[in-house]
Amino acid sequence: MSDMALLIWARGTGFQLALGIFLLGMVLRAFEIFSLGRKPDLSEARESTPGSGWRTVWSRSIPHASTWQRTPATIVLGYVFHLGFFITLALFIPHIQIARSTLGISWPGLPTPLVDATALISIVALIGVIVHRLRDPVRRFLSVFEDYFTVALTLLPLLTGYLAFHHQLLPYTLMLAVHILSVELLLVFMPFTKLAHFATLFAARWYSGDLAAHKGVAS
Repeated sequence: MSDMALLIWARGTGFQLALGIFLLGMVLRAFEIFSLGRKPDLSEARESTPGSGWRTVWSRSIPHASTWQRTPATIVLGYVFHLGFFITLALFIPHIQIARSTLGISWPGLPTPLVDATALISIVALIGVIVHRLRDPVRRFLSVFEDYFTVALTLLPLLTGYLAFHHQLLPYTLMLAVHILSVELLLVFMPFTKLAHFATLFAARWYSGDLAAHKGVAS
């Protein structure tokens, strides 16, 4: 298969297959979550409570002071990566053009040099996360294959996209095809790994806070 044929397949059939698996996987994950059910809470709701679902979403998104003291590197690298990944994904003009051509929606983007620098910073931050995990004996002991696998799945689209944009490592057509395939690989595995937290994180925090508020507990 030639480079151009691979690119055409990745942008067409490959993308459709990956998107179909992703959507089916997310539906299955949602069914799994809701099928767990919720036992009826027979306790009387507190009239005045310091907690709430939205409060918990906000408070759990800000690291506690003790956490800052214990693992500042993990927190900084994690926030830098997640913010950089979002900017690269959602505010890169070619990505916005793809959304406009497939979904019919668009939004303002950032200057290309800024997104390019952000992508590089995100790559460095994620590599830093891996190095920090390997150097910390506790985190290394607690880490399993899925942890490293999901990091690799997340790193590949950033790295291949950066290389394709700068015409490095492989011919541009082939590098672009590899980039698109890495994105599709991420889509395929996202619903079935810890990466599904992108869709469940804030809902889970809201649920915890709402449950705590019912009991009159700050969360």
